[in-house]
Amino acid sequence: MSLAIFWFLPTSGDTRYLGKSSASRPVSIDYLRQIASAVDSLGYDGILIPTGSGCLDPWVAAATVAACTRRIKLLVALRTALTKPTAAARQAATLDMASQGRLLVNVVAGGDPAELEADGVFLDHDERYAEAAEFIGIWRALLQGETVNFEGRHHHVKDARNFFPPVQKPYPGIYFGGSSHAAHDFAGEHVNCYLTWGEPPAAVAEKIADVRQRAAAHGRTVRFGVRLHVIVRETSEEAWAAADALISHLDDDTIARVQARYAQMDSEGQRRMAALHGGRRDRLEVAPNLWAGVGLVRGGAGTALVGNPQEIAARLKEYADLGVDSFVLSGYPHLEEAYRFAELVFPLLPGKQSSADEGQVFTGGPFDLSTHQSPASPRSPQ
Repeated sequence: MSLAIFWFLPTSGDTRYLGKSSASRPVSIDYLRQIASAVDSLGYDGILIPTGSGCLDPWVAAATVAACTRRIKLLVALRTALTKPTAAARQAATLDMASQGRLLVNVVAGGDPAELEADGVFLDHDERYAEAAEFIGIWRALLQGETVNFEGRHHHVKDARNFFPPVQKPYPGIYFGGSSHAAHDFAGEHVNCYLTWGEPPAAVAEKIADVRQRAAAHGRTVRFGVRLHVIVRETSEEAWAAADALISHLDDDTIARVQARYAQMDSEGQRRMAALHGGRRDRLEVAPNLWAGVGLVRGGAGTALVGNPQEIAARLKEYADLGVDSFVLSGYPHLEEAYRFAELVFPLLPGKQSSADEGQVFTGGPFDLSTHQSPASPRSPQ
C-alpha cells in the first residue's frame, strides 16, 4: 500500500533546541517558502499549515506557499468557530482554484479554552463539536453548489450560495483530529480522514476501531492518518543522541510550568499526550522507537519516532498495518529534517521511490564515485 507522507509548515517559528531561544528561527515568509519548496521537490504528498493564536494566519500562509509549489497538497487548518461557513466556503473555493485543486482542509474545534476566549469563543468542549458539525454541514453543501437554508444553535443562513465552485468535486477533502467521544462522533459523521497524534500502536488501534464503528453507523467509511515528529539518523545511536540534544536545554522548572499550563486545557488529546510521559524525563520511550520528549514543552503532537531508517520504516508499517494510510510528520529544524527524512526513509517506503525520482533526486556528478572516476587532483601529475 502506498503511503501519503505530509510535512509540517512551522508558522509559529522553528528551532534546533526546544526551550533555547538563541537556537530559534523566527517566522519569516522566505523561510516558509524554502520549506514548502523543499517539500514540493522532495516527493512529499502535502504539507500541514496549522492554526493558533501563536501562528500566522493559515489561509494567507497557504496562499503564499501555493505560489511557490506545484504538486503538494495544502492541508490548511480551519478553526470553525472563528468564521462563518459562507465566508470559509468562498476562501476554500478560491484557494482550490488558485492551487489547481491542491487544497485539503483540517477542521480544528479547539482544545484550549483560554486561547479560544481570547478570540471571542466561549463554548464548552462538547458544544465546540456541535458548532463544528453545523458549520461543516453548511460548508459542504455550499461547495457542492447547493442553496442552503439552515437554522441551528450556532449558525443560521438563508438562501446562502457559493458562486465560484472549487476545482475538486464534490469539495476538498476534510481532515480532523480529536480524541474525545464528541470528537469521534464528529469524525464518524463528517470527515474523510481522521488524524490521531502518535500514540503507541495499541492505543491507535483502539481509536481507529472506535471511529470506524461510528462512521459505519452513518453508512460511511473514513481513512486514517497519524501526526507525529521524526528524528532519523543513519544509525540508531545517532538518532537517540539527537533526541537527547533536542531537549538538552530544558530545565525541570520549565517543564513543570508548561505541563501545568496544558493541564488547564479541556483537550482529551492533550491529556493523553501528557499521560505518556507524566512530565518526567526518565520515561520518554513509550513504545519501541516512540519518544514523548517533544511533548514535555510542546502542545499538540508530542511524540516522535526515533531511530535509523530501517527502524522508522518498520514503525510506520506497524501503523499502516492498523489501517493508517497517511502520515503528517515534522522535525526540528523543519527545513533540514525534511531533506533528511526524504533521503533516508523514502527509499524504504512503498510508492515513494518513484516520487523521489520525480522530486529531482539524481545520481551521477562529481560526488557519485560509484559511476564516475574521481577527477584528478589539481596537484596530481598530468
